[in-house]
Amino acid sequence: MRVALGIEYDGSSYRGYQEQPGGQTIQDELQRALAKIAATPVNVVCAGRTDAGVHATGQVVHFDTEARRPMTAWVRGVNTFLPPDIAIRWARVVPDAFHARFSAFGRSYRYLLINRPQRPGVWNGRAGWYHHPLDVSRMREAAGLLLGEHDFSAFRAADCQAKSPVKLMRRAEVKRLGDLVVFDFEAGAFLHHMVRNLVGSLVYVGQGKQPPGWVAELLLKADRRLAAPTFSPAGLYLVGVHYEPHWGLPSNEGAVETLF
Repeated sequence: MRVALGIEYDGSSYRGYQEQPGGQTIQDELQRALAKIAATPVNVVCAGRTDAGVHATGQVVHFDTEARRPMTAWVRGVNTFLPPDIAIRWARVVPDAFHARFSAFGRSYRYLLINRPQRPGVWNGRAGWYHHPLDVSRMREAAGLLLGEHDFSAFRAADCQAKSPVKLMRRAEVKRLGDLVVFDFEAGAFLHHMVRNLVGSLVYVGQGKQPPGWVAELLLKADRRLAAPTFSPAGLYLVGVHYEPHWGLPSNEGAVETLF
C-alpha cells in the first residue's frame, strides 16, 4: 500500500530535509516516527528536498507499507512521535503509480523578508531581514521579467544536480504588508538555491543598486557570478506541491494564501 502525507515543519533546527549520516534532518525524524506506527522501518520519498533552515507548510511525501492502519494513525498517531516543529497535516492512500516528486507538475515557494532598520525578534529564523529601504514597485517590475521559460543558470548553485537549468516560471510576485515583503514563486521545478538567489537579486533592484531590467540581462547572460549573493534560508517556505486532481490529494492553496 502506498500512502501520501502532507507535512509542515520549521526547518530552523535541522540540517535540511534529506537524511544524512549525522542525523538531525526532517527525513530522519519523519521515518523514525512512521516506523513507530508501522512497526517496521519506513522509507519516505519527498516532493522537494529543502535545505538547512528552510521551512515548509506544503511538503508532500509518499511511502510504501504493508501495515494496515486507519488514516488517523498516519496523522495523529505519527504526530505523537514527531518533535513539535514537524507535523503531519493529512494522509491519503494513493495508487502505486503515484510518486511525490515525479507526479508533481509544479511547486510554490514563498519568501518572507522583514524590511526595517531593526533586526527581527519574533521573526528570528522565520523570515529574512534587510535593513535598507526597498522599493517594492521596482522589485515587482523585475519579478515580472522572470515569467515564462528561461535558462536560470544565473540563479543556480554551483553544486546543483539538476539536468537542465531551463525552467518554466508561472508566478513571480512581490508585495508589501507593512514591514514584511512577501515574494511568491511558482514553477514546474526549481534549481538548487534558485529562490534565494532570485530574492537576493530582486533586493538589489529594490535598493536601487540595479534597474529592473538587470534581471532580464542576468537571464540572458546565464552567469551566476553576475547575480547577487544567495539570501538567507530563514524566510524560505515550500508552500505547495501541485498534482493533477485524479490523484485525489488535498489542495495546498490554502497554505499559500494564509501563510502570515
